[in-house]
Amino acid sequence: MEVFTENKTLTAALRPYRVSKKIGLVPTMGALHKGHLSLVSQALKDNDLVVVSIFVNPTQFNNQGDLVNYPRTLHKDVTLLKTLQENVVVYAPEANELYSNNIASKNYNFGGIEREMEGKHRQGHFDGVGTVVSLLFKAVQPNTAYFGEKDFQQLQIVKKMTAIEKLPVEIIGCPIIREQSNLAMSSRNKRLSPQELKAAAIINKSLQLAAKYFHEKSISQINTMVANCFKDSSLSLEYFEIANEKTLKTVRRKRKGVSYRCFIAAFVGEVRLIDNQKLSLFSLT
Repeated sequence: MEVFTENKTLTAALRPYRVSKKIGLVPTMGALHKGHLSLVSQALKDNDLVVVSIFVNPTQFNNQGDLVNYPRTLHKDVTLLKTLQENVVVYAPEANELYSNNIASKNYNFGGIEREMEGKHRQGHFDGVGTVVSLLFKAVQPNTAYFGEKDFQQLQIVKKMTAIEKLPVEIIGCPIIREQSNLAMSSRNKRLSPQELKAAAIINKSLQLAAKYFHEKSISQINTMVANCFKDSSLSLEYFEIANEKTLKTVRRKRKGVSYRCFIAAFVGEVRLIDNQKLSLFSLT
């Protein structure tokens, strides 16, 4: 499997595919798991060649400790990708290569969705996300790009950025892949002890509780139910919000004809995990 670290060598390798073949991109920060592999598998179904980028982006971390501790396992990642097909290549640039020696974020206006949920707690995060994805799109020039719905707000940010910059890339969201405990798969899970992994299952359990009662209880009641789930837990709940799925604005009342989704962030020790769940106004039983 070829691993490219420079833009010029990547560009040369991709040139033969640009005439009549499709290129898919799966942007990652490495520490790959089955969730990432599901994105690559979908990309392989849709494209002739798939580029998996592995790059821990410094401009999207508002917590420098999180940046320092983020798992970096390039050799293991490449070995894992080799279990798929030969028509996968890896793009793993250094920061100065990707950012052309100017490691800084652009300032975007994403129409307000950047100020909701994650935006409230991670200042500048989505500017960093938009910047790095834009740079990756321009380096790879893919036809399609694949993102997991675990980072649902990020997925909407990427769609907005692509429209703002008028980039000819189709953005495809893919379902969340989960552990046996239903914890959303995440590279950050690798930092958890077995006991912490077990405790973290409360994150998705609380979302399922919200989904179960969404049709019959008020949003205020559901917020209280979820908060109570964490009272006797070792986890620290940062936020739980029910939002309009389109605008991502927090809602206080339910209305017919609106799509809803609940979002959560919690700390397991020093490790911050997020998840989300689509909600229905109809009974799930």
